Amino acid sequence: MVRSRTERTPAPPSGLGEGAGLYRLSAALGPRKKTSAPGGKERGASRRCCGLARSTLGKAVVNRVFNKLSPLHQHIYCALSGSAADAQAMVDMAAYQLELHGLELEECPLVLAAANVVRNISYKYREDLSAHLIVAGWDQRDGGQVYGTLGGMLTRQPFAIGGSGSTYIYGYVDAAYKPGMSPEECRCFTTKAITLAMNRDGSSGGVIYLATITAAGVDHQVILGNELPKFYDK
Repeated sequence: MVRSRTERTPAPPSGLGEGAGLYRLSAALGPRKKTSAPGGKERGASRRCCGLARSTLGKAVVNRVFNKLSPLHQHIYCALSGSAADAQAMVDMAAYQLELHGLELEECPLVLAAANVVRNISYKYREDLSAHLIVAGWDQRDGGQVYGTLGGMLTRQPFAIGGSGSTYIYGYVDAAYKPGMSPEECRCFTTKAITLAMNRDGSSGGVIYLATITAAGVDHQVILGNELPKFYDK
């Protein structure tokens, strides 16, 4: 999904604080199942992004089913957390720059290029924008990839979590994640992690949006509240 833009890169929004609405939890991950690439290099087969749907303004839930997965290009998505307005502004700027980059290359941009664009925006406007975008996608060179871009930092990881709900599940993801998970195991791991965060974090909730990104395209899935796994809770 390529976004069309006719205007120049927008300036950062003014007067938007953290109270503008919060995306509380986002996650991106992918199995370490690998395929052989030309030259003997191994690359990940796919990447998965998922995000919660609840957007809050202080203690008030202003949007219960908002999709926090935003496309940056055909095979590249980002998961949002932080100020909703700031995160959307960053996505618009990044998508516009990547569209121009793709037109210059006459091919789809690399996931690393997209992550660098987001990283540069995060660092340039670090005093003005309060948001964290996890970038995940697939490209011909390196296959599936996941990058964290917090505060202008760029790190490639097998999985990444962010947002207020993530603070409750670091122990779970460290214990439950294992290399070489199948696609179904990966989806189960992601769903359980976000469900646990939703149970503990009052600003995380709604439904779960899953996106599986492969060479064939992007497969979307929505898990409703009554379909979430059940856990013991006093």
